[in-house]
Amino acid sequence: MTALALAAAELKRVTRDRTFLFFIVLLPILVILLVGVTTASSTSIRVGLVPGQSASLATQLVENIEGDAALTTQRYATRADGVDALRRGEVTAVVLVPLTLDADLRSGRTVKVPVLVSGSLETSQAAVTAVSSVVARHGAAVQAALFATTHSARSFDANLATTTTLQRQTPVVPVRTEVVNSQSNFLPLGYNYSAPTMLILFVFINAVAGGAAMIQTRRYGIFARALAAPIRPRDLVLGEALCYLALTLGQALLIVVVGAVMFGVSWGNPLAAAALIGMWAMVGTGAGMASGTLFRTPEQASAIGPAVGIAFGMLGGCMWPLEIVPQSVRLIGHATPHAWAVDAWVTLLSRGGGLADIAGYLAILAAYALVLLGIASLRLRRSLVTA
Repeated sequence: MTALALAAAELKRVTRDRTFLFFIVLLPILVILLVGVTTASSTSIRVGLVPGQSASLATQLVENIEGDAALTTQRYATRADGVDALRRGEVTAVVLVPLTLDADLRSGRTVKVPVLVSGSLETSQAAVTAVSSVVARHGAAVQAALFATTHSARSFDANLATTTTLQRQTPVVPVRTEVVNSQSNFLPLGYNYSAPTMLILFVFINAVAGGAAMIQTRRYGIFARALAAPIRPRDLVLGEALCYLALTLGQALLIVVVGAVMFGVSWGNPLAAAALIGMWAMVGTGAGMASGTLFRTPEQASAIGPAVGIAFGMLGGCMWPLEIVPQSVRLIGHATPHAWAVDAWVTLLSRGGGLADIAGYLAILAAYALVLLGIASLRLRRSLVTA
């Protein structure tokens, strides 16, 4: 009971800090919203267009590309402008309409429409596929018009107008994609990836930065006054641990609720998710207490702690998926607990995993928690006994 009372008193003192409440409550929600918006999968692909000449067939091709529901287009005057936009990430691909397109099509010559992409990413491939579909449909109408012109007295333009009208009236066969292998290696999209990774990142960062509270407690002489009463050092250590555990669990649960209610995040198997959240809260508790015993001043904990947490988050896959980094960086990232926690969430959310599937990850995180809590407890107890 003594430890619970000490934890409640410490928790009450910490939560009176409005700056601390901002970082633990409001900031994670804002970051999840911003990251989720930028990473969410979209049914619209951004494509740049360099129209070339203003001839009728080229104009019609450009209009067809702009009218495609799967594409969001932006016109550029020159190839250089389109390439600059591609390099800045403003568009996924750039379509270059050839200057001789109209003349080549009318004479029956083969025309190649260049599509510039920045790499072999999935979005680039999707852009090429979508543009190719529009170009092929446009080419089919031109070929039909050419065939009709050679077998009738009507002009090419009249036949093209007729084939275009008929083409619009012809129903398009839809293609439906369905993932049948739930165990395949793919990542959650949008909020379903950003919310769990932000949970991992912010719980750890705020816990490490929260070590400043323990340093202040020691500076204010609260530990010394408590030891003057019939309170054992181990009760103080346990009280601090319970305070940090309550803070980490509270922030984690807040992110879970906000993610599920506001952003529709699916957290996977409830039992497995609860176990993973609880284990990560223990890791955060150990990190926070270790911070409070390793740093000498609150300023050090508040400045260095978050920097360390951000670095671990970057290495551990909280900022970007580890699947896109080199193998060497991936191995270094797994020296942090963050990478194992991210792997566990991916297993839950992308592969339909349960408690048994993440048992290995939980064991590794438990080892991190035990080491951190052991170091923090020994150092804090030693300082209390010495005091």
